[in-house]
Amino acid sequence: MNILCIMHADFETPGVIENWAVENNHRFNLCKPYQGENCLNSGDFDLLIVMGGPQSPLEMEKDPYLKDEITLIKEAIIHDKMILGFCLGAQLIGEALGARTQRSPEKEVGVFPISLTKEGLNDPLLQGFPSSFPVIHWHNDMPGKTQHAQVLAFSAGCPHQIIKYASKIYGFQCHLEITLEGIQQMINACPNDLIQSIYTQTPQTLITQNYELINEKMCQILEKMVSIGYVADDKKMAI
Repeated sequence: MNILCIMHADFETPGVIENWAVENNHRFNLCKPYQGENCLNSGDFDLLIVMGGPQSPLEMEKDPYLKDEITLIKEAIIHDKMILGFCLGAQLIGEALGARTQRSPEKEVGVFPISLTKEGLNDPLLQGFPSSFPVIHWHNDMPGKTQHAQVLAFSAGCPHQIIKYASKIYGFQCHLEITLEGIQQMINACPNDLIQSIYTQTPQTLITQNYELINEKMCQILEKMVSIGYVADDKKMAI
């Protein structure tokens, strides 16, 4: 399987996603539009993963390459590709589908639980997961919701934590991919994000969290996503 992963900052890497791809012999290609790389010339792919970053769709004029990423996502949707977005990536998926990014009711930076909705508990991507479990948060914004999208998970500070936009298109405002090393890089790169708030943990608290358990869920989600994508393709071919 060919995977295209769009990054938005050197300090916010794909983390355990890249490890999973390598271990499962998938072709994993990185594109860094913030360094001038053209994501529209990235070649063919089966799965598009759009990572988080410090940029915001609410300030598109500051980072105009985000418009190319939205175009890429639109093209991937037209060609029925699997798409996963995390944080900023989830917001860009929403933008591609006409749902404007919103400010989250609360800034969240740290490891806090999300709760699955009834739709989330029954969704094939999350089946078998507990109704509430810890994930990583590092955001001020949240993805918009289209008319037919389903909210699969929410948190105390953000009502749009996981959104299912279509059978093969999911947006995660939260993170499950960041490793302990990645958290340490983000602490060093984004000290202003750690200004105290009701849902902001200290660096000391952040580095003591169990990221391996969170990363395990990320790998489970990736395996399920691939299965969902191929099942959907088979059903389409059978019609």
